Amino acid sequence: MLMQQGLHPVLAQLYAARGVKDKGEVESEFSGLIPPERLLHAAKAAVLLADAIEAGRRLLIVADYDCDGATACAVGVRALSAFGADVGYLVPNRFEFGYGLTPEIVELAARQPRRPDLLITVDNGIASNEGVARANVLGIATLITDHHLPGDALPQASCIVNPNQPGCDFPSKAIAGVGVMFYVMLALRAELRRRGWFTPPPLKKGVAEGRGISEFNLATLLDLVALGTVADVVRLDRNNRILVAQGLKRLRAGKMQAGIAALLRVAGREARRASCFDLGFAAGPRLNAAGRLADMALGIECLITDDTARALNIAQQLDQLNRERREIEGGMQEQALAMLEGLGSDADAEAEAAYTRSLYDPSWHQGVVGILAARIKDRLHRPVIAFAAGNAGELKGSGRSIPGLHLRDALDLVTKRAPGLILRFGGHAAAAGLTIRSESLAQFGELFEAIVRDLLAPGDLARSIDTDGPLESAYMNLDTIRMLEHEVWGQGFPQPLFCDRFSVASQRVVGEKHLKLRLQKDGRSYDAIRFNSLLPASATIRAAYRLALNEYNGVQSVQLIVEDWESAA
Repeated sequence: MLMQQGLHPVLAQLYAARGVKDKGEVESEFSGLIPPERLLHAAKAAVLLADAIEAGRRLLIVADYDCDGATACAVGVRALSAFGADVGYLVPNRFEFGYGLTPEIVELAARQPRRPDLLITVDNGIASNEGVARANVLGIATLITDHHLPGDALPQASCIVNPNQPGCDFPSKAIAGVGVMFYVMLALRAELRRRGWFTPPPLKKGVAEGRGISEFNLATLLDLVALGTVADVVRLDRNNRILVAQGLKRLRAGKMQAGIAALLRVAGREARRASCFDLGFAAGPRLNAAGRLADMALGIECLITDDTARALNIAQQLDQLNRERREIEGGMQEQALAMLEGLGSDADAEAEAAYTRSLYDPSWHQGVVGILAARIKDRLHRPVIAFAAGNAGELKGSGRSIPGLHLRDALDLVTKRAPGLILRFGGHAAAAGLTIRSESLAQFGELFEAIVRDLLAPGDLARSIDTDGPLESAYMNLDTIRMLEHEVWGQGFPQPLFCDRFSVASQRVVGEKHLKLRLQKDGRSYDAIRFNSLLPASATIRAAYRLALNEYNGVQSVQLIVEDWESAA
């Protein structure tokens, strides 16, 4: 049916496998976005912000220290400034203040030389009951914009915009924090239009002159929205795919923030061929490195400056931080693997029997434990939580889960069975963060293991690779690669992974830890590579692979990125 609607046969196969029933479901025009009116309290937030702007009140955005939070902050700063607001931002240092709008952050905001009248959270705040209460005592209004799951009680804020709060029927529950902020800015622009805030272009006789402010084109911020959405690994439902597609369209046309252009440049990626991969694995990690090792204010400054030289200078600093992060992560991973191997001769059997892993080392870096948890999760195919030492005898944990286990809900069950064991927690299905007391580590590990055993069946722990099946040789070409690169792939709408039988003509080790191969199918030969694996292939294999474009000395060719294989002899 999709082919009859004009889709390329390969795209029709891929889309059908991802549940698409009509061509309209994959169209990416901006007009297809869910309207802001569907987002609960977006209109109320717009009135709150418009009143504050008209009154000349001081606005302060309280950001988060990951890529989603940084891009959401940049969207807010850029849009509100363009609307004529008096706006600044504050991003908590994760090592000193922890996550969210805490009472300590509110106090810090109140002590600023220019005391804010309104605090605006981005990508946080839905669980900041105490922080909002402190702001209320100090006479500071609060607008919460967030996408995380709420707790049992909502904070007593002036306004809350969160698609996951009770009573909100916004269809895209997977929207990222930056997407929520973008929607609030759309609603604000509509409210300011209604108030005649903008000078109409061109000025016509008999038309109100407005406030001398030209209307700001919010579409210029879609590159930021795309970056935050992809980097936060939220599910790419139709609405998120439209946001990402529109952002990529601007990138490929060279219409992007100076900071994003600089991040891609230091990563050696071409904006004209930008893909979700470039956002998620090139720009995103470099921006995240600031929040992991230093201060995310550095990353936010990269995104809000229009000075190309300054943006490049900051991007180079972020690139260096990302290199340091890789070194730290590598050392921590070696320690974690040694820890698992050190359990004794039955370590492998125990690892197979255990449903979870809770790991801790006093030397581990608090900003990198999330990546470590992800690496060990991938290796063991088990939910993993890695802890680092925090302040005042606390442990800061970051967890990653496998399909079938909603990690945030599992932690919620821990708190219900052992109240007080977890001091603070929050997150999503696939990732979550928590704080416990150092003396509670063993108790937490045992209870977390017991709860996960109740929630998962043994079969859920088995590794499996879902593929899109074979790809006809006629489509294994550069045109197909370029077509696939132009599409939006990501969480919940996975990048195509094909599976075919190949003869192995040759194989050799490159870069000390990768395997370079020459594969043959239907009389044709293909260059292939399997990263981070030295396991030799048999003469005939059944391989799961992705199509990639390889460029060397200006010559482009097809390359297969092999994810896994099994002997087909």
